[in-house]
Amino acid sequence: MATQRLRLTVRGRVQGVGFRPFIWRTAQAQGLSGFVHNTGEGVTIELQGSSSQLAAFRHHLQHDLPPLAQIDSLQQSLLDPLPEAGPFEIRDSSGSTTHAQLPADSATCPACLNELFNPGDRRYRYPFINCTDCGPRYTVTHRLPYDRANTSMLPFLLCPECRSEYQSPHSRRFHAEPTACPSCGPQLQLTDRFGIALNGDPLHGAWQILQMGRSIAMKGLGGFHLVCDATSTEAVSRLRQLKHRPGKPLAVMALNIDSVRAFCEVSPAEATWLLRPERPIVLLQKKPEADQLLPDIAPGIGCIGVMLPYTPLQWLLFHEALGRPQDKQWRQQACERIWVMTSANLSGEPIVTSNQEARERLNKVADVFLLHNRNIVTRCDDSVLAVQAGQPLFYRRARGFVPDPLPLAAGGPDVLALGAYLKTTVSVLRGTQAFVSQHVGDLDHPLSCESLEQTAQHLLDLTGVTPQAIACDLQPDSFSSQLAQQWSQRLGIPLLPVQHHHAHLAAVMAEHGLHGPLLGLALDGYGLGKNGGAWGGELMMLEGASCERMGHISPLPLPGGDKAAREPWRMAVGLWQRYCPDLPLPPHLSAQPGLPLLLRQLETGLNCPDTTSMGRWFDAIAGLTGLCPQQSFESEAAQKLEALAADCAPLAGGWQVSPANLLDLTPLARQLLQLSDPVAIASLWHATLAAALADWAERAASTTGIRQLVLAGGCCANRRLLNSLLPQLRDAGLQVHTAQQLPPNDGGLSLGQAWVARQRLLQQ
Repeated sequence: MATQRLRLTVRGRVQGVGFRPFIWRTAQAQGLSGFVHNTGEGVTIELQGSSSQLAAFRHHLQHDLPPLAQIDSLQQSLLDPLPEAGPFEIRDSSGSTTHAQLPADSATCPACLNELFNPGDRRYRYPFINCTDCGPRYTVTHRLPYDRANTSMLPFLLCPECRSEYQSPHSRRFHAEPTACPSCGPQLQLTDRFGIALNGDPLHGAWQILQMGRSIAMKGLGGFHLVCDATSTEAVSRLRQLKHRPGKPLAVMALNIDSVRAFCEVSPAEATWLLRPERPIVLLQKKPEADQLLPDIAPGIGCIGVMLPYTPLQWLLFHEALGRPQDKQWRQQACERIWVMTSANLSGEPIVTSNQEARERLNKVADVFLLHNRNIVTRCDDSVLAVQAGQPLFYRRARGFVPDPLPLAAGGPDVLALGAYLKTTVSVLRGTQAFVSQHVGDLDHPLSCESLEQTAQHLLDLTGVTPQAIACDLQPDSFSSQLAQQWSQRLGIPLLPVQHHHAHLAAVMAEHGLHGPLLGLALDGYGLGKNGGAWGGELMMLEGASCERMGHISPLPLPGGDKAAREPWRMAVGLWQRYCPDLPLPPHLSAQPGLPLLLRQLETGLNCPDTTSMGRWFDAIAGLTGLCPQQSFESEAAQKLEALAADCAPLAGGWQVSPANLLDLTPLARQLLQLSDPVAIASLWHATLAAALADWAERAASTTGIRQLVLAGGCCANRRLLNSLLPQLRDAGLQVHTAQQLPPNDGGLSLGQAWVARQRLLQQ
């Protein structure tokens, strides 16, 4: 049989994930000669053998990849066979890192877990066990190429046994850069608030603190967590008080799916997401007994954010709490131990990453500190998502997903975008890839602003991009816009502001490879409009870089500006005064001490601008129910309103659409003001709003002939609204596109900014 020689160039997630040893083992098994090595293009493979041998190799390449590997593209070329070809080998890396792709962090794999809990294994109960199939990647890497010398593992010299594994293609730890063992790797330490080490086993000491109803600050992959017993009313209330987090839901960690089912509904799709290597926090519907089992975890909210252990240290904490069981079944058995596992930060600050920072900033919150001496290079919060019709609905995209790029339909100039003010992220477009950073957070604290700048620079370094333009929000006084202006001047590149809701819709266009023309519904909280107004409930027409505002929802007054967004009772009074002053004001609103002053403000219009924000409409309706007069966190009122709502029919004639595409919700508002039952108000609001939005979009589609529609904005995180709205839109014959790989809220905004900026450059 004739000998053939092939060259394969593979791009994707193929470096740092055990891809080269997989290729080596597969080629060896098929008796092929040649080599594999990392290059600036990805991974290059040269293979020589018979056609049947090569076909068998390609079959394994297609079906048997390592767990974390992903092939995005594969180019093949035929070469002249070499007369003398030696055994297949792994060669040293070569070339630049232009197209190299750094893997995301991944949950501990089953093989490492088996070693972790095997008393006969040399890594038994070692909190930093990992291999090429799992463990830290992005959060420990300073720069590319992804070599140990460029990670925070540099100070830990491999012992002879670990080095032997690291150098052997037969080993699961071949070039696993964070690999280590108790003899040569990072070590655990338990300290008090003053940094004094506590005697004894650190894990046992931490478990004793948790048993006492106290909290620990535990160092994780991308930052610290604050941990306490989620089943203890005293422990949770104490943590809330110390963290200044009175009502915002707290994430919890359970041992396994059966443990979660004690307090939440878990669908097969949700179970799949809980168990994925990314290990996101998944928002799950509460069972009736949830608030009794987990008091004060998510007060007034219909779901709980749940995740499963993803680091060896988290697994070991459960193991310790269960008395260090020796059998192999304990990991699958239901466990009553549920931990609060919330980001370790004070209100408004980014998550803490260093040991010193933890002791300085958390010494009044945590009772002890469970530390280690492996540095966190890149801050990265836990990802948060819900499962909507079997697809992910992201609320925060971070650990486990970043820095994996999103594919784009076409290439173009490289662009950097810096997001807006809330839930900020950074995006870099490089060729046909979009790199969206981890969640940076709200830019209302100097440390968060500093983190934004660091994140932008780190992402540029990792991608090797020198941007040709920088994009930002239209709001000029936002820190992200000011930083973009500074970088524009320093780098000598154009600054391209993008209107907030245009960017929301463009992010979905970029994700789905759309160019337009299409319609867009931006259902959001606040964004500066092109006319200087406060937008947020907009009907748009989009094509390429252009965006035209076709209509908006009924405007509401914002008495007190930003203060109205924090106090839904103000929005409710504004709604009443604007549209229904002939109806009685609900008693709980009449009883507000600030009502007389607010009414005078509404009458004079002083500091009382109008807004077309859908988010402020949600606040106003929540204010009518009296369930959330003041918000202790963003969207609290809307989330509580959603939790109250039940299925019901929409109000007939509850809205009107004017020839100028104004969606008038006055009839619905009048009906809601005459109801006193909060459940009835919440239910009728959601049902009628969905019907009104569907009618609004269908009318615009009929007028324009455009049948493609994009939905985006923070209100698109409301699953009850989506569950009602999406079927109605599709039944009307519209092709609907929503955010799936990024959040529909401001967490996806930077991608839209970058995409619009690129389109503008291409038009020049």
